[in-house]
Amino acid sequence: MRFPFFLSTRFCLLALFSLLSGGCAMLASAPDLSQRQVSVETPGAWRQPAPKADDAHPPDLAEWWRRLNDPQLNALIDRGLDNAPDARAARIRLRQARLSRDVTAAGWWPGLNFSAGANRSPGSGSATQTHYNAGFDASWEPDIFGGVRHAVEGAERDLAAQEARLDDVRVTLAAEIARNYVEYRATQERLDIARKNTESQEETLFITRWRAEAGLVTALDVEQASAALEQTRASIPTLENTLVASRHRLDVLLGLAPGSLFAELEAARPLPDAPEAIAIGIPSEALRRRPDIRAAEQVLLAETARIRERVAARYPSLRLSGSFGWQDTRFAALGSSDAIVRSLAASLAATLFDGGRIQDQIDIQDAVQEQALVSYEQTLLAALEDVENALSSYATGRQREASRARAALSARNAATLASQMYQTGLADFQKVLDTQRSQLSSEDGLVTARSDILIAIIQLYKALGGGWEALPEADSETIPATIPDESPS
Repeated sequence: MRFPFFLSTRFCLLALFSLLSGGCAMLASAPDLSQRQVSVETPGAWRQPAPKADDAHPPDLAEWWRRLNDPQLNALIDRGLDNAPDARAARIRLRQARLSRDVTAAGWWPGLNFSAGANRSPGSGSATQTHYNAGFDASWEPDIFGGVRHAVEGAERDLAAQEARLDDVRVTLAAEIARNYVEYRATQERLDIARKNTESQEETLFITRWRAEAGLVTALDVEQASAALEQTRASIPTLENTLVASRHRLDVLLGLAPGSLFAELEAARPLPDAPEAIAIGIPSEALRRRPDIRAAEQVLLAETARIRERVAARYPSLRLSGSFGWQDTRFAALGSSDAIVRSLAASLAATLFDGGRIQDQIDIQDAVQEQALVSYEQTLLAALEDVENALSSYATGRQREASRARAALSARNAATLASQMYQTGLADFQKVLDTQRSQLSSEDGLVTARSDILIAIIQLYKALGGGWEALPEADSETIPATIPDESPS
């Protein structure tokens, strides 16, 4: 059958328009990944002053909390890493990612099915005939252009990203448990200071009343002493409430009901030790170690692999299929050589026109990959910021602690001298009140300064990526400067 001339002309014009408009799937273009570079430059050294180097402890930060020399803290973190809901959920997500990888990898292998059945159909005359069949069907699509290979690569990268996220959960969980434990012990010390100052002020009030009865002072001194005592007493319930909240937070972090750790934590203990020297290494080492950076990097590589998977859809696909079985009108004949039926087939399929669907899918995945690149750069910047901020907090915290320690010592001496001078009539009561307030404030500030240093150390270890077991050196990856430039086919 021959088409009229005007019909064939229209068909040619339509085909030409399809090619020019990008509707031809075979002409879909792949993005040039070699032009994409990570714009964040890693500095050679930290800008903030670093702590004194710890030559005795190399920068192996897997269990940094043990350097704080608090066995109870060690036990809490060990329990939290095993039983905390966040850690358990991360392990479940890791298992899910591993299974998803296995499902994707199954596309490499041929499929094999078994079927059996029977059907009745009219025969000659009014008789009916039953046909029995049983057999195997196999099919396989060879991965000629790498579509399945890149899909599996993307799934492998997703799995690696989930493994890094599990490590990141461990880093965060260990730091949170340590920080709340420090806050709990600091609140205990602050509460003890407030109670001791209350006892001292009660004694001062007793002396003031005795001197007032003797006519040595006026009622004004008694009222001032009473007001100072009640103000100190009023701070105790607030500290007690903070103590309970910190303990409940530790309960929840460990996956326990609030109140479970009451007996274990009730006895007062001093704050953990703050190490004088910390091995922090150089910025590039910190970036390689941080699991959130490794996770962002793997996500970027996964989305890059999926671009190549989408590009592979431009090319034809080859499908091989075959069947082997038995077919007969007698059920007993199934399995015999006379009833064998078999076939083998191959088919080649290619998309010639899809209205630009494949190109749009490539462009969409290209945009997703660019978003992953931006997210990776944001993670790098946030990591550098975390370390610099922690270093600054540590340096200023050390200075503040030294000043607070000197102030607390002077305040204690002044309060003792003022009390002695007041009892002998050499000083008025206002000096006693002022020195007592200064003593309470200075001692409370000293405990706060010490806890701030510990929290800064905890934040520094967290910022350096401490809290998970390091990979062997041969398996570690460097931070990429560019996106791997591989053929997208």
